[in-house]
Amino acid sequence: MDHPRVAVTSKLPGRAIAWLEESHDVRVHMGEPITTEDELIAFIGSAGAALTLLQNPVTDRVFAGCPQLKVVGNCVVGFDNIDLEAARRRGVWVTNTPDVLTEATADLTWALILAVTRRLGESERFLRSGAFHGWALDMLLGSAIQGRQLGVVGYGRIGRAVARRAQGFGMSVAYSDVEEFTDPEPAAVWMPLEKLVSTSQVLSLHTPMSDENRHLMNEELLRRMPYGSFLINTARGLLVDEAALARVLAEGHLGGAGLDVFEHEPEIHPGLLNRDDVVLLPHIGSATVETRAAMAELAAKNILAVLAGDDPPTPVVRPR
Repeated sequence: MDHPRVAVTSKLPGRAIAWLEESHDVRVHMGEPITTEDELIAFIGSAGAALTLLQNPVTDRVFAGCPQLKVVGNCVVGFDNIDLEAARRRGVWVTNTPDVLTEATADLTWALILAVTRRLGESERFLRSGAFHGWALDMLLGSAIQGRQLGVVGYGRIGRAVARRAQGFGMSVAYSDVEEFTDPEPAAVWMPLEKLVSTSQVLSLHTPMSDENRHLMNEELLRRMPYGSFLINTARGLLVDEAALARVLAEGHLGGAGLDVFEHEPEIHPGLLNRDDVVLLPHIGSATVETRAAMAELAAKNILAVLAGDDPPTPVVRPR
């Protein structure tokens, strides 16, 4: 019986490795993250399957250097680290892990909204520094969100989960997407992006990354946001022009920003690092024990299905 080797680019939580090892030889990378094509080619080698992370650049050159690959199971909902056209051309399945991280990422989005509008990070630093000497009426006043509009850019699974939570905070919801849904759930008003940006007191990004969306939030759109409004990004760092965001914040036009992803991750624009009106998190949108285990296990299920000759549960690319 043929047991094609599976190359796993990182240790994984949950049962994923055990499931793979039941029927296949598995090699797990335990060192620093693999971030170059050469490292990835050397690690995958003649494996029939690779379970990859967002840091792993699965390019056409990698596909060429790993000709036995049948499937790449990306352990993340995104797939902008993979050359999808090269995968199609070379007959390789590509899969991702949607759905299982939706609720955790929506929760984290709301954590950022509350943290930046209520100045929670700044308040904690204030207290820890010894500056707190008792309650005061005008101390560290934040911004109320009740009765305000939440603008959701990208009304997919995560965007909708964020919108559902807005109802409990008394916010109205509007969204922008490539299409206007006839019966959006939860109910929300569709707007063109420019109108959404200019009318939302909190704007939250949940659209996929693409060449067209690079710097979607450029300086022009950032300046169209209402005075004192807030930008939240838990999607992809490249959606925001960080240099422009730093300039607009420095001028006092925006109330603040909450960011879990960054344009040149792990580097952060220096104009954002020391600002009290910016909450910065180290890409932890899906970082719960339960969610990360579910992501790894879904990636493993995808790989096992392809190696068994079946269609995977969550395909992104079907081979030609």
